[in-house]
Amino acid sequence: MRQPVHGGNLAWAAALAGCPRDAIVDFSASISPLGPPESAIAAIQSHMGNLRHYPDPDYSDLRLALGNFHQLPPEWILPGNGSAELLTLAGRELSQLTATVLITPAFGDYYRTLAADNAKVLEFPISLGTGDWGLGIGDWGLGTGDWGLGVGTLKETIESTSRLCPYTPTPLYPYTPTKDCALLLNNPHNPTGKLFLREEILPYLEEFALVVVDEAFMDFVPPDEEQSLIALVQEYANLVVLRSLTKFYSLPGLRLGYAIAHPNRLQKWQSWRDPWPVNTLAAAAAIASIQDQEFQTQTWQWLPPTRQQLFQGLAAIPRLKPLPSAANFLLVETEKSSVQLQQQLLQHHQILIRDCLSFKELGDRFFRVAVRSEADNQRLLAALEVLSNE
Repeated sequence: MRQPVHGGNLAWAAALAGCPRDAIVDFSASISPLGPPESAIAAIQSHMGNLRHYPDPDYSDLRLALGNFHQLPPEWILPGNGSAELLTLAGRELSQLTATVLITPAFGDYYRTLAADNAKVLEFPISLGTGDWGLGIGDWGLGTGDWGLGVGTLKETIESTSRLCPYTPTPLYPYTPTKDCALLLNNPHNPTGKLFLREEILPYLEEFALVVVDEAFMDFVPPDEEQSLIALVQEYANLVVLRSLTKFYSLPGLRLGYAIAHPNRLQKWQSWRDPWPVNTLAAAAAIASIQDQEFQTQTWQWLPPTRQQLFQGLAAIPRLKPLPSAANFLLVETEKSSVQLQQQLLQHHQILIRDCLSFKELGDRFFRVAVRSEADNQRLLAALEVLSNE
């Protein structure tokens, strides 16, 4: 069986470990261990009778609920079959521009969607050195010291790529010339867990013809710390924000995400895709989940201390170096082959971690782990401690 590109492939892991799928403790998929919320399960059960009917093609109730959740008119929201479907639609638009700037290492699905429509990619990497851990775009890894996006260096880079990204007046900004390039960024960043400040991203909305911000893990950031750009979507017609409901609410099997953007853009995306991309049960679960304030508060209270305990435990193991994270996962540098470590954890401890081979900048010397329950986290730490002594 081919090694998976994404995390969460329990069929592959069970075959390698020689055990049933439900025996695997999965740290490879960054899914909250607290869900699904009971409210979502109840909503699914109460809508079973509706399976005999087609879903509402406009998803009016779901869009209204999401609009209330984000204080936006419903026409500014488009539900999708996971954020992956919406990313594919975004890729179609990105391919129409001269190039797309991508912060690397980057989620592998970005390359899939950009390659599908032959979009040109300009890569700018985060520094993963042991010193600054900064993002020096344009300096190719000379860290800024504060994990900043480095606005000055990026602007310098934009100027140096004028041949690739010429200024072109656009209907969105008839009086402000905009580079005919796009920026695709996720925040918090996957796989590092870095949270970019809203103010760091703002200047790029004036520079790029299209800015797509993937906020799949933003829900995990407590409200007083979150840096979402959703509040700016009505101000910037060139801004698209993608959200996922599967990670925070533990619903990956239902495949549900949504895009927030100008209604004209979303109407165009709607015309490109198949009808009824979101099933009835997923829509019902989504409405119940986003209204479940108790579950949301529980998650914000659980994650920071549990993540810190896991971070400290990993840092105490020889030859491992975890990176600070604002999300529900940790990227870990290892002196040992991550593939070898993954295989040993599976075969001897029935634990699955995420290797980073799909992130070409990271290769075999990094792995990623989700933050799970305290008991599961201790099981992982104990297994890694054993392997570190071999």
